[in-house]
Amino acid sequence: MTSPEPRPDETLHLLQRLHRGDEAALRHLLERDMEWIRGHVHRRLGPRLRGHAETQDFVQEAALRALRYGPRFLVSDQGRFRALLARIVENVLRDAADHIDAEKRGGGAAPVPDESVAVPLDQNAASITSPSQAAQRNEERAWLEIALELLEAEDRQVIRLREWERMEFETIGARMALTPDAARMRFHRALARLARKVEQIQKGGLDEAL
Repeated sequence: MTSPEPRPDETLHLLQRLHRGDEAALRHLLERDMEWIRGHVHRRLGPRLRGHAETQDFVQEAALRALRYGPRFLVSDQGRFRALLARIVENVLRDAADHIDAEKRGGGAAPVPDESVAVPLDQNAASITSPSQAAQRNEERAWLEIALELLEAEDRQVIRLREWERMEFETIGARMALTPDAARMRFHRALARLARKVEQIQKGGLDEAL
């Protein structure tokens, strides 16, 4: 027996509950859409990734990312919620593929991202002296993490290589088939697009950014 379709406003209502501290609301959302997430991952997995992990491993990673972002985003309906989950799934799979490629190149695997984005949007991070300033900085970091999920693949990749893996631009260029100067320029352009994406999300919400 198939479960009834959710009411049009259920997703927004559940996310609003989450904003008020009801973490069970996002668990309900994920349980509601878990089969869809699993099917999306299964369709997107190629033979290379299938040989390294089970579908459920990637589903769990995508769900964990969504749980972490949950208190900070609102979308208006199930379609947009699934669109966000789809972007997260795509990025989980890309990160896993990059990890495997790094192992094949030798010298050990690339570090698995700890998901704490170090990209500065301002020059004031070093001057934080109070708990309120620290809380504001943590909130900015959270918006950065969400925005990073929504960037185009190449922009996200160059930021990951520079910020997470701490690569020099010569190495980034070799990885992305660019000269070092072109890699540096792409990184700075990607940072600018990331800043605009954060602004777009904060002003118009995720509905506008997806």
